[in-house]
Amino acid sequence: MYFNCRDVVGGCKVFAEAKDAGCDCITYNATITGFVRENMHEEALSVLTEMMAAGVSPDELTFVTIMSACDCAKVGRKLQAKAMKSGFEAYTSVSNATITMYSSVGELRAAELIFERLEERDLISWNVMISSYTEGSFERSAFLTFLQMQGAGIASDKFTVGSLLMITEFLETVAMIHAFVFKNGLLMQTEVSNALISSYSKHERVDIAHQVFCEMLYQNLISWNAVISGFLFNGNPLVSLALFSELLAAKLSSDVCTITHIVNSCACISALNYGRQVHNFIIRFGFMSETCLGNALISLYAKCGNLDWSIRVFNVMIHKDVVSWNSLISAFAQHGEGKEAVMCFKAMQDPINVIRPDSATFTALLSACSHAGLVEDALKILDAMVTSYGVIPETDHLSCIVDLLGRAGFLDEAEKVGSVQAHPNIWWALFSACVAHGDLRLGRIVAEYLLEADKNDSSVYIQVSNIYAGAGQWDEATNIREFMRNNGVSKQLGWSSVSI
Repeated sequence: MYFNCRDVVGGCKVFAEAKDAGCDCITYNATITGFVRENMHEEALSVLTEMMAAGVSPDELTFVTIMSACDCAKVGRKLQAKAMKSGFEAYTSVSNATITMYSSVGELRAAELIFERLEERDLISWNVMISSYTEGSFERSAFLTFLQMQGAGIASDKFTVGSLLMITEFLETVAMIHAFVFKNGLLMQTEVSNALISSYSKHERVDIAHQVFCEMLYQNLISWNAVISGFLFNGNPLVSLALFSELLAAKLSSDVCTITHIVNSCACISALNYGRQVHNFIIRFGFMSETCLGNALISLYAKCGNLDWSIRVFNVMIHKDVVSWNSLISAFAQHGEGKEAVMCFKAMQDPINVIRPDSATFTALLSACSHAGLVEDALKILDAMVTSYGVIPETDHLSCIVDLLGRAGFLDEAEKVGSVQAHPNIWWALFSACVAHGDLRLGRIVAEYLLEADKNDSSVYIQVSNIYAGAGQWDEATNIREFMRNNGVSKQLGWSSVSI
């Protein structure tokens, strides 16, 4: 009773009193189950040891429960040996739990051996094995097991379908599973439709995802969140906002996940007024204590050009994580406030905050330095990033440094940094500097690298033409424009999505 009410202290007290009087298997099982529910795995394993030492024989429930508490292959093998010694290896439920245990600790081959030796496989056995392959990203093995399951005459359920959709890499496979669930009457289950919505969205077919959503008999909050996020991540934030309005009109509840998607949708189109309404909604319904929402609001206000409100949101947040600090540093970077970004980073390192910067922190910080022309600060930060925090420079970091050096006119130094990693983003940063400073020699070299990646990139030709024009070599500039026309290389039109 105490463990069911999540009163661990009370449960332990009753268990201690029961031990004095002599515990039976039921008492030990109840205690082990209580610890497992509270994720107190070491305590659960300790109770099993006491149980064995007291001469109380474990039963089927004991092993099924204790297997889920094991997060070490070595201990798992000992538990399996105890189950075999106690005669429970042939029990399907115990074998299913053992398969799950081995899968969770990365011992997939051990899980396969147990599955292969199982004389009686139930639906859970098949689902557990398919799920094990899914978690290990073995798509082919998962589908082969699914086909064997069908051959064995075992009907699939929502867990089977969910596991398969989670790992599917090809849209055609999603369509095949869709047809299967329709034929077998599984589409009426909300969980199956939700999985289909997520999978179609992942494969950029949000139109089909929306159709599945509209045809559902019952849509829960997970359904709404799935379709809202689907449109957001497929570049349709306006539809996400429209769906949120429908959600509110239907008087359905929202959760943190819903609101986070909506704040991000507002940020995508710089919808400041709508974003303020959502901010009021967050305060009114008590979501402001959620760190992820505070982080999203910081980014929203920054993208809408309101840096003061980004700072306000940050200051009133109760709990700040590394994303909170990164979001504020990025906000300063977007507004060209490099010095403030550096000061924010220094405050982040204060022992009071105890927040360790990550790779994204340094990307935002170096970007801020780049836009503010803080060469010396950026080089010090890059050195600290590697020596003090052990963060290996990635493409984004090097791009910022190349961009910074290029903006400052140190093209030779920028070229040296750029040569560390041949990546289009880095070459573009260097190329932009060449255009800005009219460096024809280096600009032509970098342009060749960029055209190797995409020979039809019109922006490269145009920028090289501009460099020639800036150097007074009008014939060369004209020749490049003529080459573009003759080879069908056309200039891409720009567009913007800002809500007024």
